[in-house]
Amino acid sequence: MAVTIKDIARIAGVAHSTVSRALRGHPAIAPETVARIKQIADELGYVPSAVARGLKTSRSNALGVIISRIDDPFFSEILQGIEDETQAAGYSLFVAASNRDFEREKSIVQAMGERRVEGVIVCSGHLGSDHARQLQQYGIPLVAVDNQALDDYQFSISHDHFFGSSRLTQHLIDLGHTRIAYLGNQRSGRTTQERLNGYRHTMQTAGLPLPDGYIFDGPDGRPESGVLAAQHFLGLPQRPTAIVCFNDMMAIGLMRALQDAGLTIPQDCSLTGFDNITFSAYTNPTLTTFEQPKYELGYTATRMMMSILQDPNTQPDPQTITLRGRLIPRASTGAPFQ
Repeated sequence: MAVTIKDIARIAGVAHSTVSRALRGHPAIAPETVARIKQIADELGYVPSAVARGLKTSRSNALGVIISRIDDPFFSEILQGIEDETQAAGYSLFVAASNRDFEREKSIVQAMGERRVEGVIVCSGHLGSDHARQLQQYGIPLVAVDNQALDDYQFSISHDHFFGSSRLTQHLIDLGHTRIAYLGNQRSGRTTQERLNGYRHTMQTAGLPLPDGYIFDGPDGRPESGVLAAQHFLGLPQRPTAIVCFNDMMAIGLMRALQDAGLTIPQDCSLTGFDNITFSAYTNPTLTTFEQPKYELGYTATRMMMSILQDPNTQPDPQTITLRGRLIPRASTGAPFQ
């Protein structure tokens, strides 16, 4: 059972209000009394209650983070960036996954309001606008990380997806590919559209055709969508020699399905991913990808939140930051064999 201030007061033979003041170093308490009470607290293993302290100060020293899925490795590095900066600032984290479920989002928003988090970093790409407004009605500031509705947020961090997809497509063109397809994600909205636009623009600038069937959207960003895409691309009259994938997870699923069908990567088909999750360096062959600065996205979002919280009586100007990553060529891309 947790040791309380009343336990310390009983042993010290003083009022519990005296213990509370002594533990805070209040100048009205004699130094020798402060020293004795702190010694008793240490001997008993007393741990101050952050909740009780928050009730006194009207501050929780906690930030909420909403992500799409716990099991998606993309979010782990973003969370690490958030965690490192929040710890340095003396804050704790309350992390919840929405799983893109409306009712789940509703309960998360309610829980964050009840826990009186001081701010929420939204890493879930599809947090409903109603729920975002509910958080704001609680007086909780929001910072969005690569959200699909960035226009709904005054403070946001995003990645230049057009640039990344364009660089991947140009990499394949430079290798000599002319039949390049694109695998998108139906659930990703703005992000997949920006990546598709980068692919289209680069293909058109190079004067390369976009045959029917060369653009295919999987139902989500999971490896299983890559398997579905393999069935689609293998069924085309003229198969592509290279495929730009929405993310690494889809590319990994696509790679496995093409290999199971007897194709060799990259001799029969070059593949690129997007994000540079940890697994991409351990596929066979290793996956060419575009690295999002995931840690920096989380770190920068937290720095932005801290600047908002620095003076709660001042409304800072809206801020939007766009970051760029880098191309990472690996063994899954090469010159076309056929």
